[in-house]
Amino acid sequence: MIGYLKGTVREKQPTEVILDVHGVGYVVAIPVNTSEALPEEGNDASLFVHTNVREDAIQLFGFATREERAVFRLLIAISGIGPKIALGILSALSIADLREHIIRNNLVALSNIPGIGKKTAERLVIELREKMQKLEIGGEAAPMDGQAHVRSEAMLALTSLGYSRPAAEAAIRGALKEANGAQITVEQLVKSALRHANN
Repeated sequence: MIGYLKGTVREKQPTEVILDVHGVGYVVAIPVNTSEALPEEGNDASLFVHTNVREDAIQLFGFATREERAVFRLLIAISGIGPKIALGILSALSIADLREHIIRNNLVALSNIPGIGKKTAERLVIELREKMQKLEIGGEAAPMDGQAHVRSEAMLALTSLGYSRPAAEAAIRGALKEANGAQITVEQLVKSALRHANN
């Protein structure tokens, strides 16, 4: 089983990266948050990996942190949540936000994630609340990550308006690039992303 990869980023998409490790290109599925954490193509990077072995394929799922991989494994252990939906959850929310929503029984926020209905949201809360309360990120209980929260809320807003996830991701990336690192609110990010999406 592959648990860790370190190599050169050859190609990078919002939900997939090809990592060149000693001349072998590994195709790794990743959540959007991990994609944003990776360097540009041609630079070295490392990923914590979950290997999923099926009858017809071996799939690699990569994450920027051990905690992200651990949460992914908790998610796919839940009935009705496969790797694709788990990646979608980790793309829509930071670990801190997901933890907060589950602990606070915020079914509305969880149900707004594409692919997650009310019943699945309830299952997430029931099965993961205790585990999320024990989860530590960076050695301590996870605080709310302000900018990650803004990004995830903007993503939910755009997808609720009918934009596809790839279109929403591209629009948000464009808006964040335009902001040039400045702190912005959810409303500002959504407005800016809408301008990018409609161009």
